[in-house]
Amino acid sequence: MHTSALTPSFRRAPALLLAGVLLLFGAPPAGAADNGSFSVFPATADTGGRPYFYLSADPGATLTDKVTVTNKTGTAMTFRLYAADAYNTARDGGFAVRAQNEKQRSVGAWARAARDRVTVKPHGSVTVPVTIRVPEDAEPGDHPGAVVALDERIDPADEGAVAVGIRKAVGARIYLRVNGPTVPALSVEDVRVEHSQPLVPGTGASRAVISYTLRNRGNVTLSPKVALRAEGLFGRTLLARDLTRIPSELLPRQEVRLTEEWAGAPQLEWGEIRLTASARDTRESAAVSYFALPWLVAGVLLVVLGGGAALWIRARRGRRAAAPAAG
Repeated sequence: MHTSALTPSFRRAPALLLAGVLLLFGAPPAGAADNGSFSVFPATADTGGRPYFYLSADPGATLTDKVTVTNKTGTAMTFRLYAADAYNTARDGGFAVRAQNEKQRSVGAWARAARDRVTVKPHGSVTVPVTIRVPEDAEPGDHPGAVVALDERIDPADEGAVAVGIRKAVGARIYLRVNGPTVPALSVEDVRVEHSQPLVPGTGASRAVISYTLRNRGNVTLSPKVALRAEGLFGRTLLARDLTRIPSELLPRQEVRLTEEWAGAPQLEWGEIRLTASARDTRESAAVSYFALPWLVAGVLLVVLGGGAALWIRARRGRRAAAPAAG
């Protein structure tokens, strides 16, 4: 799980500013979190290794474990060690952790490495004890996070007129479950559809973009599935598919805004688009109306309706004018 922080500054600036954003993208293969230069992983006595920290505890319990940092380069490296809470990125729902200077409210506040900094010799490793003290009032359910090793050196990079500094970090994920009632709860919210089509029907392709919010309202991590179904007039099925661009794991109390493109959407149709999200012991649906009308057809209809309205008004005025004369 490679992380980096970037903030541009102009060359004339006296100092290089750095942002503290740490992202652990995607779902890497089981094994040490690795960026090619160094890795971080749970220490283990066997040869198989553990991909992440999988832990469970009662409220008020204290857990002890160990983390190993490995330097894969030919020079000594010094790292800052700290724990951080995890969240889903707004961009694609990827697994990410809070920066060190952000407020930690869960496992990021409960976990501490025995040493804040470690220096690792070339091609060497250092193992450090980690203690997690779960508060008495900790909420039951999942509390994801990571033990992060941050290389505080700034790697300069020249990108044209902008100077960029990069700090690299890698985190070993923590999946901590506090024992107690678990509540899986998933919802689909704020479904919208935007439709684009050619001016003249049949002269080009049309498309629709469906956007929605997927929210984990419960206290456990979910692996959601989302099904999309569009129906036209008289219940005709226009589209039915299982969506693939969704987070592999949606963390508790997290939400992500997602989009799905519908290429070749009907140019003249009236119906409904429904999204159904499901995960363990939870299933929710939400729908939005779908109305497609080509611009040319809409213009013709407006002209016809406008002309009909004008004729009706003229006829009515004529009848009113003729009424006194008849009297």
